[in-house]
Amino acid sequence: MTDMSKLRVLDLFSGIGGFSLGLERTGGFETVAFCEIEPFPRRVLAKHWPGVPCYEDVRTLTADALDRDGIGVDVITGGFPCQDLSVAGRRAGLNGERSGLWSEIVRLIRELSPSYVIVENVANLLSGPSEQRGGWFGRVLGDLAECGYDAEWENIPAAALGAQHRRERVWIVAYASQDRREISRGGDVGCVFDTARELWLWVESCGARSSRSAGALADADGLRHSRPRASRHAFSQAKGEDRETIKPIHGGLGDIWRTEPDVGRVADGVPQRVDRLAGLGNAVVPQIPELIGRAILASRRGVAA
Repeated sequence: MTDMSKLRVLDLFSGIGGFSLGLERTGGFETVAFCEIEPFPRRVLAKHWPGVPCYEDVRTLTADALDRDGIGVDVITGGFPCQDLSVAGRRAGLNGERSGLWSEIVRLIRELSPSYVIVENVANLLSGPSEQRGGWFGRVLGDLAECGYDAEWENIPAAALGAQHRRERVWIVAYASQDRREISRGGDVGCVFDTARELWLWVESCGARSSRSAGALADADGLRHSRPRASRHAFSQAKGEDRETIKPIHGGLGDIWRTEPDVGRVADGVPQRVDRLAGLGNAVVPQIPELIGRAILASRRGVAA
């Protein structure tokens, strides 16, 4: 049974569940439905979330279908396909066959009107295409604005949270712009990444040795829409050279890489030796949505840390 005290998550393009693993670690989110088309990740999700329905195709998932199944949604997450955006691909952009599935997220935002949208993709989303720098990201912000959402974003590499590899990704948090979503203590749900950075600095101050140095993040030029209250905040970038135990924060974030399988490739933050080739390549590092989730919860309480 759904815990109504928690934010209900619809996890799109779920993969092996990195988004949900991170958000649920905060204690304030509960995944109520997945959507994943590939068979192997669907088996992983069924193993670890046996009571949560998993829809197969985002193109056929609708608000009516969720309503018929008694599923309400507060948060939509999605690490939508990157093949048409990545520097390793053909860069067909948001009109490509794979990355063009961004439009299905937009459709579901319109149908469901969630309180929050959390999106992840490769860092090249910020700067491409080469012939119109920032055009892809301008499209994303414009689509969110047309749905009535403000947005803020951050390029957070996995190394910023202590991983042994860089894995740069852009993270976007959007929320309804109406009335600026003022919350109970007079705070503002905005500046989620400011709050996330404060939380992480607090974790570091508890004893983690840092090798991080501040650096300028990827910029997005030529944005064609200015309506969203978009913010970029410098997030520490790291080489991930230190893996000392980090003291837990509020019973969760911390000691975050100890459960890594001891293999010679990359560290992805997912425990229990999940099959790497079939699952981790497209997965998000769970520690980042966990940090974002904690920042959202803190913002809702009007508490910075």
